Amino acid sequence: MKKILLVFLAISLLSIVSCSKNENETNENAQQEPVRQLKPEEIREKIDQSFNANNSFDWNKSSTQLVWSAAQEGQQIISVGYGAPNESFSENRDTKLTSMKDNILKLIAKYEEKEIKEILIHDDDVLNFVDVKISKFKTIDALKQLNNVRYIEPTGYELDDSNCEKSSKGCSKSSEYISSADYGTLYPSGAKIPWNYYTHKIKDAWSYSKGRGITVGVIDTGVSDYQYNMGYRFDDYYSGRYIRKYGVYVDSWKWWATRTDGHHDKCGHGTSACSAIGAPNNSNHSPIGVAYECNIVSYRATKDVVLNRYHERKGVTRALKELARRSDVKIISMSIGYPWSIGNIKDAVRYAYSKHKMIFAAGGTSTAATNWYPVIFPASMSETVAVTGVEERSGYEECDVCHTGRKIDFTYVMERANNHHQPVTGYYNNGANYFGGSSVATASTAGIAALVWARHPSWNREQVFARMKWAAELYPNKSRNFGYGNVNALKAVRGY
Repeated sequence: MKKILLVFLAISLLSIVSCSKNENETNENAQQEPVRQLKPEEIREKIDQSFNANNSFDWNKSSTQLVWSAAQEGQQIISVGYGAPNESFSENRDTKLTSMKDNILKLIAKYEEKEIKEILIHDDDVLNFVDVKISKFKTIDALKQLNNVRYIEPTGYELDDSNCEKSSKGCSKSSEYISSADYGTLYPSGAKIPWNYYTHKIKDAWSYSKGRGITVGVIDTGVSDYQYNMGYRFDDYYSGRYIRKYGVYVDSWKWWATRTDGHHDKCGHGTSACSAIGAPNNSNHSPIGVAYECNIVSYRATKDVVLNRYHERKGVTRALKELARRSDVKIISMSIGYPWSIGNIKDAVRYAYSKHKMIFAAGGTSTAATNWYPVIFPASMSETVAVTGVEERSGYEECDVCHTGRKIDFTYVMERANNHHQPVTGYYNNGANYFGGSSVATASTAGIAALVWARHPSWNREQVFARMKWAAELYPNKSRNFGYGNVNALKAVRGY
């Protein structure tokens, strides 16, 4: 089974203003180094305690010792977000913001007793944050006293997952036999129609819209070069449709590495997500995508579905920025996530949202023992449309490994009584596999949005979202666990 997040088994899941104190006051109040650095198991224990007590975890609410200790375990990398509380980005950075950033860097350099060039890792061109190397406790303590610092996060820290189930965090490249009971056939091409398309009235919706002219950006593990349906056969049967593939992930544990990994999917998850959205209608007899005439812009931004590495977080941030700037992209689909908020990615989501993108994010998938955990990040953000998967039954029941909660906006039927999920084109040509969890739910619901938007190309994001809500089973009510429920694609595109 594909999984958006194999959440760690041992945890319970997880304005511009000037400094309020001048530099002399900060110097006086900054503490000396603590007696000792917390051990890895102690860091994890404190994170566990936060989830047990608050059902959440936030670095901003953590002690200086915890942040400092985690940073030392993560190559000493700290992300510092600056500006007013909601000032996540600035395309035309004014002198106040520039001066604010420069003063923060000077303060860090002073406490670290180094030159700025020695501590600065990344200075973002649009998002208001810097990545720096911090080794001293007193540096973080001094930063915490500044009112113009939005967050201080050990972005290089990776939660130890040595006790996790070893299934490569959502990755699978193997093909599966697809039961004939799990698909219908689209004539005359012979393409396979996944069983749940009938549940969501997607096949009926194709009489009105197939997603033509709408471009969906997909941030995931890339697209396999071995799957020709997502390559040279993507535009079969009609002209003008395109798929673009980019790679922004740096596959290295070294923070200073810069060589990106290319667009080719080495995991399998991204290929499945793109297939669910827009696999073509052709004579290859493969499963067809929800919006099979839409365009796709794929970004390989992460190694797997868990955003646990510095370069994964950096890759997703870059992908969001680049998709935000593309005028052809209206929808962004992210079947990836993390148990708690990541400041850099949060800033990038807000930037993409400001560019009127409709951003779909997975509510979370974990082991059956932990699927009661809260909705994960970035689906937990108000700027995203959060989706989770449910079983094929008369009432609402989350899939065996899916998360639910108040942050969920829509559900998608993707699990049968026999535990079969949605068929999608496989990693290799002529192959197919079952794709499950909130991953397929998110990608497929993004595909439904493409159908609606193609039917009403002059609409904005808010109008598309309003129509999808109206066409969902539970509307006008909103369930505390399942949002507005399953979207009827036919009703959404037709309007009655």
